[in-house]
Amino acid sequence: MPQINFMNEIGIAMVVLIIAMMTSVRILREYERAVVFRLGRLTGARGPGLVLLIPFWIERMQRVSLRTVVQDVTPQDVITKDNVSVSVNAVLTFRIVDSARAVVEVEDFGFAISQLAQTTLRSVLGSAELDDLLSEREKLNQELEEIIRRHSETWGISVVAMEIKHVDLPAEMQRAMAKQAEAERERRAKFTHATGELESSEALTEAATTLSRNPIGIQLRYLQALIEVAAEKNSTLVFPIPVDLLSSFIKQGNKTD
Repeated sequence: MPQINFMNEIGIAMVVLIIAMMTSVRILREYERAVVFRLGRLTGARGPGLVLLIPFWIERMQRVSLRTVVQDVTPQDVITKDNVSVSVNAVLTFRIVDSARAVVEVEDFGFAISQLAQTTLRSVLGSAELDDLLSEREKLNQELEEIIRRHSETWGISVVAMEIKHVDLPAEMQRAMAKQAEAERERRAKFTHATGELESSEALTEAATTLSRNPIGIQLRYLQALIEVAAEKNSTLVFPIPVDLLSSFIKQGNKTD
């Protein structure tokens, strides 16, 4: 009987030892921290590596990852300042810098910062016009990041970036913008053509003024034009004769008569 009692005691001791080891020994990876509570009170963060807890659940721990998290913000339907309805989604990048505060200050910090990002996205973009949303993204990204960082600092969370990912416009707005862009390109083309015509007319006026000062220059230019036309190897060549070239012959014929 004493031997049986001794074996029972050894068995009980082994069970107690196994339970103590199971409830006291933890191994954390390099990027993990253990937020430890002793009888419900926070004692601090431990790790990485081997972490020893007071057994029998006197001390409990919660694992927190310190790795950077890249989170896709759910697309939000936003009405811009100029009353255009768009769907916008974004990417939020953050990491935990104080694991104890991330566990104690907010319940489920991942869900909390996700909801904060969604509401901030709707608020900021709702006060911006569509043109700013399409052309001033960097400025809006900085504003979004600053607002989320200011609210999440008390949670022990550092916001790395908050960037607009995609803006989905209604089909009718896309067609209107395409027409606007086409009209703008046509306006620029007409302006460029008109500018070219103006410069060409100014150059021709200057050339005409220069040639008018010396009549021989006009005749030389006329002969040069004939050479250029003859170089085309045409079988028939038609060219005008200036009246000035024939005036001397006309005067001689009148004298002979």
